[in-house]
Amino acid sequence: MIQPLAEALMLPHSSRMSQNPFLISSADLAETLGRSGLSIVDASWYLPAMGRFARSEYEAGHVPGAVFFDQDEIVDPDSTLPHTLPSPEDFATRVGALGISETDTIIVYDGMGLFSAPRVWWMFRTFGAKDVRVLDGGFPAWFEEGLPREMGQPAIEPTTFTPDFDRSAIASLDEMRTISAGQGERQIVDVRPADRFAGSSPEPREGVRSGHMPGADSLPFLNLQSEGRLKRPDALRSEMQAAGVDPDGSAVTSCGSGVTAAIANLAFASLGNFDVKLYDGSWSEWGSQTDTPVETQS
Repeated sequence: MIQPLAEALMLPHSSRMSQNPFLISSADLAETLGRSGLSIVDASWYLPAMGRFARSEYEAGHVPGAVFFDQDEIVDPDSTLPHTLPSPEDFATRVGALGISETDTIIVYDGMGLFSAPRVWWMFRTFGAKDVRVLDGGFPAWFEEGLPREMGQPAIEPTTFTPDFDRSAIASLDEMRTISAGQGERQIVDVRPADRFAGSSPEPREGVRSGHMPGADSLPFLNLQSEGRLKRPDALRSEMQAAGVDPDGSAVTSCGSGVTAAIANLAFASLGNFDVKLYDGSWSEWGSQTDTPVETQS
């Protein structure tokens, strides 16, 4: 059950946002600044090849009151894979130290518009937060609209985040073996670029094979957005169907390391489909195994 933002913070929604309970416009967020029960999270993260540095950009300017969520640090420290979910206890400790409670209205954004924020949106929901939104257009939209920015670090008052972990939101390697073998009823939605899915381009991580899981459908995450914003529901549905994906069917999403896969989870949720898992190990895990089947396309 999603608590309406208008009810939580007594704000009107723009007509566009009323179509999607998981997004908030820059204008609506600007009206909420300083309200009790609101937590704003800068979830920017970049691939090394992008040549951008999330924390430095955050310190140079961010939405007033936003805290920085480091996706390279809030992870399972014992995992050899990138971005593996931490334990519920570790997550609660880290985000509680950032002043975030599971009862807050949590607004997440990133510096690309729609790239890494959905991963943190998904993490908060997986660990029990009930009202989590993605800023439509991210920080670029906020900046372009001339809204106020803040530099440096905001004052943080630590609080308690009480986790309610939804283990069913995550697909394991063993589960993916079953699904890929055709023994499960879930669709596999791979959001990596088409050339990586086809195996015609090398993977950016050393020791990871090129290609895709048998039975997977290719739906590049860029197809789900336009100018850094999630597409409208009718367009999302069309993109999924064009990729051979049933928008209303059970699914599991995957990408390179579990970050951009969450864009597809956000898209499915925006269509009212919540029977969607995320393969946390994603291709970094599957492609690095020696006994997992890999397909390529010529």
